[in-house]
Amino acid sequence: MKTVKTLTLVCILMLTGVFASCSSDDDNNTPVPTGITNANALRTYLEQVASTTEAPGFSVSIGIGNQMVFHESFGYANIADQVPYTNNTVNSIASLSKTFVGAAVAKAIEQGHFTLETPINDVLPIAIINPKRPEAIIRIKHLVTHTSGIVDVPATYLASNYFILPGEDTTSAAASIMINDLGMQQMDAVDLEDYLEEIFSTSGELYNLDNYLDANPGNVWSYSNDATSLMGYIIEYVSGQSFDDYVATYILTPLQMNQSTFDIYDVNLQEMATQYMSPSEAFPRYGNHGYVEGSLHTTSNDMSMYLLEMLKGVRGESSLLFANNYYELLFSEQLADGIVPSGFAENHGLFWYMKNGNLMHGGNSLGCSSHMQLQQDGSSGFCIISNMDATFTQNTAKWEAVKAQISQAIEQFIQSQS
Repeated sequence: MKTVKTLTLVCILMLTGVFASCSSDDDNNTPVPTGITNANALRTYLEQVASTTEAPGFSVSIGIGNQMVFHESFGYANIADQVPYTNNTVNSIASLSKTFVGAAVAKAIEQGHFTLETPINDVLPIAIINPKRPEAIIRIKHLVTHTSGIVDVPATYLASNYFILPGEDTTSAAASIMINDLGMQQMDAVDLEDYLEEIFSTSGELYNLDNYLDANPGNVWSYSNDATSLMGYIIEYVSGQSFDDYVATYILTPLQMNQSTFDIYDVNLQEMATQYMSPSEAFPRYGNHGYVEGSLHTTSNDMSMYLLEMLKGVRGESSLLFANNYYELLFSEQLADGIVPSGFAENHGLFWYMKNGNLMHGGNSLGCSSHMQLQQDGSSGFCIISNMDATFTQNTAKWEAVKAQISQAIEQFIQSQS
């Protein structure tokens, strides 16, 4: 069994959803995609990916203009029972959930609750101070661009945020790793406010100086799940609604994403994909106390509607969720050049980031992976959701290779349609 140190390092990198893309000479026999010029060729190739890699199942949605031009699923939601992965299979999208936080922030700004320049302590019941820079003013814009100076403490984030749902079998090898190596507990969810108070209150049991950088807000980019959950709580506090209810009211319902929820207790677990550590080992069902940062459970059908809406928003052709100028705000560069590490991205919108002419975000959590990207002109985009793990050392390169294979085939298909 791997050491706690190794597991923790890889998990904290992958659970953020920002691990750099890599290639692998993995022992799969999937050929590099060539000649993907129509839906049949793409379908055939993706069937090869499903049959020759360790991806249990996955879905692919492709939008061009206002049309969903390809929307299919492959492999298995449950391998042992041979349950197909379908467009209605429920799957967590991990940190891709942060783009919904971005949309919620845009909506809250439209409603007049705050602006990007608002100091967070103006919209919080208790003051949050960076003890290393006590004079610094953390603003909303810093939370949504990962430049607040608030960072994750790996041991806190993994052991205190993730929990195994009551009633789940904890005797498996995967459960043993979660409990014994990563320190997770089997328990009910803790209220978001209570969870964050333990982290950010100086009297909280999880308060740690390592949650803060010795840097002024806006100057250093460091991906933070805790800061994202705090952003969700601010929306709760100013709106008077729980974050999951707020997103359901203003984002999911208008988009008719009726199978999507941030509340793990609302998920029909019978329709949910098994979350695999390996093709022969599944994780027990789990949740996150700081659920805002990565716990949207959804389906490919629902995400296809979100994909098309985001493409319309990029093109300035929608006012479904909020007025057109707030879509523009959602996707506008918010940082000075050079703040975001060049190996990761070029700039940041409201959680969305810009790279190589695309707006994108991905996510990886225990037994689930996702990726969405949009052309910056809004002409096309795609979404991939899978119940494949990419958090542990042995799985990281495998998922990145699968994602690269699928993405290359999609991009060939999109180019052939122009």
